[in-house]
Amino acid sequence: MQYNNNHFQLTVNGKPYVVRAVSYSPNKVGLSPDYGTLDVNVDWSHADYNGNGKIDGPYDAWVDANRDDMQGDDEKVVGDFALMREMGINTLRIYNYNGINKQLLQEGYENFGFMYMMGNLIGMYGTDSGAEWFKGTDYTNKKQKENMFNSIRKMVKTYKDEPYILMWVLGNKNNYGTVGVEGQSNGTGNQAQKHPVAYYKFVNDCAKLIKSLDSLGRPVTICNGDEYFLDYCAKNAPDVDIYGANAYRCPYGFGSLWSDVMLQYGKPVLITEYGCPAFAKDWFEAACEQEQDKYHEGCWNDIEDNLAGVKGGVGNALGGVIFEWTDEWRKSGQNPYGHADIPQWYGPFLDGGGYEEWFNICSLGDGRDSPFKRQLRRSYFMYRDLWKK
Repeated sequence: MQYNNNHFQLTVNGKPYVVRAVSYSPNKVGLSPDYGTLDVNVDWSHADYNGNGKIDGPYDAWVDANRDDMQGDDEKVVGDFALMREMGINTLRIYNYNGINKQLLQEGYENFGFMYMMGNLIGMYGTDSGAEWFKGTDYTNKKQKENMFNSIRKMVKTYKDEPYILMWVLGNKNNYGTVGVEGQSNGTGNQAQKHPVAYYKFVNDCAKLIKSLDSLGRPVTICNGDEYFLDYCAKNAPDVDIYGANAYRCPYGFGSLWSDVMLQYGKPVLITEYGCPAFAKDWFEAACEQEQDKYHEGCWNDIEDNLAGVKGGVGNALGGVIFEWTDEWRKSGQNPYGHADIPQWYGPFLDGGGYEEWFNICSLGDGRDSPFKRQLRRSYFMYRDLWKK
């Protein structure tokens, strides 16, 4: 809802709801979609490697409190869902794929109070469009767009009657997607940069389609890469309800993002990804954790400062999604059994490196006893103190 002072607030069942979310896909070390051994968005919701009839990450994770990489007699099984609830998480960001465990989602909702941001990648990584990877999803291609509309229809029809759906999320920083010369790609598998008007008009058509199918009227969120192409989005996607931004700016928050979106788009803002790697070359682990902790705290404080009703803030913040719960050791494209120390990109982090395999707030330690072992980083306890007030 939007108030007379132009502040925005998300409500669930008539009560204010600040999104305290995390990105979650706790898959087993050594598996990788690059080798055909992992469906990253589905496998975690079914995995039962110890054969006890319970899903591994959500129910069988245990905390390696002394970080000796062995499970002591006093280190009992607790499960990620219980750890998340203790931390104060109320929302998980996940993606719609055939085969995701709906019973698990229902249990998370009924027993732990979780709601879900249900996402459709709308062509990111070439997903659902039918495009060749090295050509990438083409948002001017009628057939590819229809393929993605069909995926949207299937998603909404599958989940529209589920009480645990908080919102629908379109894309995952698709605006960064470019495809170079034939046979070469930057790894995002779509052409949104090449055709930004077509892309954002397609996003708007997806939003209208969702609203025609979802009688409960849950909000539609775009997941954009920071503010890049914000002007195109504002002009061509008026039917989107929430501007979501994957934003990695600095330990002090998100700067002018709140006011820029308000001035150009007039929408509330959800930070759909934020975080910091707990690694830097030649740094001690304790120092990395301390700086990661500061980074997260500064980002969350900035979100809180811009919530509805906060004096001096813009008032259009709805919350944020921590990236991420546990690391995915496959993301460097190197050996999925090893924890890679090579940055995949650069940003305002500890030593400037965006180490994709180190954004966790729950470490996997040495990787043995995966997907069960958790080593809770300082940021976990910081959030627990902030969110459980």
